[in-house]
Amino acid sequence: MGTTTARPRGRALLALAALLAGCGSLGPRSVARDRFDYGAAVAESWKQQTLLNVVKLRYLDMPVFLDVGQVVSSYSLETGVSVSGQVAPVGRGDTFGGIGGSGIFTERPTITYTPMTGDAFLRALISPIPVRSILYTLQSGYDANFILSWTVEALNGLQNRSTAPGMARPAEPRFVRALELMHEVQTAGGITLGVEVDEAAGETAVAVFRAESVPPATLAKSAELRRLLDLPADAHRFRVVAGPGRGRPGELALQPRSLLQVMQAVASFVDVPPDHLARGWAVPAPAAGTVANPAFQVRIHGGAKAPAHAFAAIRHQDRWFWIDQADWRTKRTLGLVIMLFTLTDSGAGRYLPVLTIPTS
Repeated sequence: MGTTTARPRGRALLALAALLAGCGSLGPRSVARDRFDYGAAVAESWKQQTLLNVVKLRYLDMPVFLDVGQVVSSYSLETGVSVSGQVAPVGRGDTFGGIGGSGIFTERPTITYTPMTGDAFLRALISPIPVRSILYTLQSGYDANFILSWTVEALNGLQNRSTAPGMARPAEPRFVRALELMHEVQTAGGITLGVEVDEAAGETAVAVFRAESVPPATLAKSAELRRLLDLPADAHRFRVVAGPGRGRPGELALQPRSLLQVMQAVASFVDVPPDHLARGWAVPAPAAGTVANPAFQVRIHGGAKAPAHAFAAIRHQDRWFWIDQADWRTKRTLGLVIMLFTLTDSGAGRYLPVLTIPTS
């Protein structure tokens, strides 16, 4: 009789120990899963949200962004163990024992969304991108041809392509050539564009032309670039400033676009269905002659069915729009828009809601 009752008790203790051990490791084990799962979900939603707003601009609809303010995931695990038994008088034969267990696992994620609206957000959307933000991207290794093609309206007076409704124009051939030369000279190490930091003067955007240890062919391209930009041949360091025309002596002027202008430029490459254009739902695509710079060769597909493989896909009106997974140029351009958005002071996240999460 002692052996019969001891076995259920031993099993109960083992089950209770196993449940408590699982409860103790629940928190640490959830860190890796939550960080990657929520991180991947937020990244995917950023791509889809940005693509949707680009498509909406082609349809003359204002972009709307919703930011993920906080993600708080709380877990609870309730366990229970029961042991029961009955002992009958000698000779009855109905002595028995029983063991039972129960567990309840609950996950309660709390996600806060912050609509990006108001004066601060609208100003950030339509204000020129800060020159230092553009130069920081170049300093980090981005191609000058790619970055300046999308973010600059004019370079020392040379006009870029414009996609403003009713004001579309092609880029000046000298602008296109200047960016091609800048890319080649930058690749060969003949020019450096970036931001210098000084404790007294603060941050200064600069363009520095190098002559030492530079091949003669690169020096020739550098000289041609200076002529196109009307920069003196005897100067090597120029302060980069914001301005629509030519800079003063010792300056290289950029006319930065706004984030809205960059998105409108990308939106001009959306494949809008002919029936939508016939109904006047969307702005017609700019003439083919307005696309002269290879850096602008991107494509956002449109169709009636969802794509099998896409980098990002959204549904707008009655059509699907997507970026092909193998189209690295368009993927890179969408990434640039997302990066510029994060570099722009949108005013979001300053007044996040205060959450009270129960701990038990």
